[in-house]
Amino acid sequence: MGLNTHTRASGSWALVPIKARAQCKTRLTALPPDARQRLVALLLERVMDALRSAYTIERIAIVTPEPDDLPDDALGLFEEAPGLNAALSVAREQLRCRGARDVVILPADLPFVSGRDIDAFVEHGRRRGFALASDTAGVGTNALYLPPSVPFEFQFGPRSRTLHLAQAMRLGLAPAVVHNEGLEFDLDQNGDLARLSAHADERFRTFSIPMEQPCPVMT
Repeated sequence: MGLNTHTRASGSWALVPIKARAQCKTRLTALPPDARQRLVALLLERVMDALRSAYTIERIAIVTPEPDDLPDDALGLFEEAPGLNAALSVAREQLRCRGARDVVILPADLPFVSGRDIDAFVEHGRRRGFALASDTAGVGTNALYLPPSVPFEFQFGPRSRTLHLAQAMRLGLAPAVVHNEGLEFDLDQNGDLARLSAHADERFRTFSIPMEQPCPVMT
């Protein structure tokens, strides 16, 4: 692998929201609670490693109701407002006050994301002023790029992709919709765990479960 010769961007922040530990990945019922907690920690480590290697990111902030025991190189922001969208709005304003010139919202559950994925996404955002990467289904939002000065209202939840794009256009932005497997695939359902068998990191493969086979059809 060649050395990264890019100059790290000044004033570029990544903002990663994390729920309270007991609320993380509760839909992964195929895993016992202790395994889910280990997986959540490993996912955050993966996303942090990708952000550290991205030349387009200078600083990393994590907004959470439990800001203890976070990586040393991340700024911990206490979740001052209830709900993801309100918490992100408050955190974005805090980063703006710290001199952020652009912000990337990235979830902490992307097992295949890389620094190159993030760099490509940010470059799209800088060219257009706004960028979005959806989930695999094409209905949710897995990454957002925006300047913190834009009065953008976060709409994470059902149909967030459509809602985010509509709001961007109402604000006169020309959104770039980025398709990238590392950004699109997140772990939400039991069926997603089967994909971990292909992960290069053997620690992820220990959480993989076989994909359910269809029942035979009686004729």
